[in-house]
Amino acid sequence: MFSIFLVLITIVCFLLIVVIMVQNPKGGGLSSTISGSQMLGGVQKTTDFLDKSTWTLGTILIALILLSGLSFTGTLSEADSKIIDNTEAAPIQNAPVQNTPAPATPAK
Repeated sequence: MFSIFLVLITIVCFLLIVVIMVQNPKGGGLSSTISGSQMLGGVQKTTDFLDKSTWTLGTILIALILLSGLSFTGTLSEADSKIIDNTEAAPIQNAPVQNTPAPATPAK
């Protein structure tokens, strides 16, 4: 189930990147390349379409992310749960320090 959300999120992200890259922050974008013709209902409607597409894809992306978080059960394997839950770990015992004299150096 999680992989389905992952694929959908990837597709929506790719489409969102394409729609944002088509737009021009200074108002040109796709509308400036088709200013002579009346494709997609005219220049104003192209800008409206790109703006609505950006908001729609952003909303779908947020919804998919939230739904994928809700569908994630978060079950851990037994080994993972032992790592996270340190109740079964043995207490750490410090080794006793042995005071050994330093080796004598011969005098010259």
